[in-house]
Amino acid sequence: MRKSLIRLITLAATATAFAAPAVPASATAAHAALSFRPLSYNTNGYNWGGYAAQGSGYSSVAASWVEPDASCNSSNDLYAPWVGIDGYGSSSVEQTGVATDCSSGSPVDQAWYEMYPAAPVYLSQSSYPVSAGDHIAASVTYAGSSRYTLKLVDSTAGWTYTTTKSTSAQRTSAEVIIESPTGSYPNFGSVTFTSATVNGKSLGSANPVALDPSSNAGYEASTSALSSNGTSFSDTYIQE
Repeated sequence: MRKSLIRLITLAATATAFAAPAVPASATAAHAALSFRPLSYNTNGYNWGGYAAQGSGYSSVAASWVEPDASCNSSNDLYAPWVGIDGYGSSSVEQTGVATDCSSGSPVDQAWYEMYPAAPVYLSQSSYPVSAGDHIAASVTYAGSSRYTLKLVDSTAGWTYTTTKSTSAQRTSAEVIIESPTGSYPNFGSVTFTSATVNGKSLGSANPVALDPSSNAGYEASTSALSSNGTSFSDTYIQE
């Protein structure tokens, strides 16, 4: 089951928002756009892959990962692992993660957060550097009174970034996601999310929907099943 189109994807990498899935206007159009859909695949996530839980009153989401060593297929490639509240069926997203941008011709990793529909905020690479192989932990927590605390930790580089922002949001979903706003993934190999929780419990306890990202050429990555304790899963690159 998919929601209606929220917005169109922009192709300007440095200004691109990481937000709600860019979904075709109808299910018919969505399926027609794909060159294949094996039965072993999960729900079509369009520019999202990973897991999204739906319900009400979400107050926190968190996960950790090791930043992959990505290689660029084209200068249009852009993707990010992130965690967030809202966005899967709503018009706002409170999220933070690490983006890999290929617009320069080589992969550039940069930490960021976003209170969509406001523009993403990219952290200074000199103050908050990220490199392939770094251990990342991300969380978004509802702090009450329309305030959200977004926290990103790079334990390898030895920094922590925390900010609290205010916005009016529904808190009707929580996600642990990989996303390409341009619809074009670099070859990131595989990224494994660990310690994934929603409202302080395992991600699996929220009965989330498994999503595989797609483009007109077919599926771009596949999302594994959750681990037996419901806190870990992997996304594996297939094609651009």
